[in-house]
Amino acid sequence: MKFINYLQSISGVGIFPLISLLMFFVFFAAVTWYVFRVDKTYIERASRIPMNEEPTTEV
Repeated sequence: MKFINYLQSISGVGIFPLISLLMFFVFFAAVTWYVFRVDKTYIERASRIPMNEEPTTEV
């Protein structure tokens, strides 16, 4: 039995691509909104994390 036959046997299978597209769009919009709203000093501080020369105390 081919894979397409399995999909045809599921009732309402046509809604899944629409739900997936909607989830992708909402996630993409949320990430875009976050990127434009995040504090620029936070980005500057986070970009320097690998360069910090402060000694760390690990327990």
